[in-house]
Amino acid sequence: MKKSTVIQTLNELPQRFELDELLERLMVIEKIDEALEDAKSGKTVSHDKVKKMVAKWNK
Repeated sequence: MKKSTVIQTLNELPQRFELDELLERLMVIEKIDEALEDAKSGKTVSHDKVKKMVAKWNK
């Protein structure tokens, strides 16, 4: 995560906030960034494959 992302996130919060709120937002941003990197590098599963996987779980 970039320092600028943390600073921007801090600036978007109100003057007073709970630490948990900041941490939660930063964790969500980090997970989204990771997912975008996975998608760029082809580490994805097709919709059809996921549907087949879920169908097996429901048996």
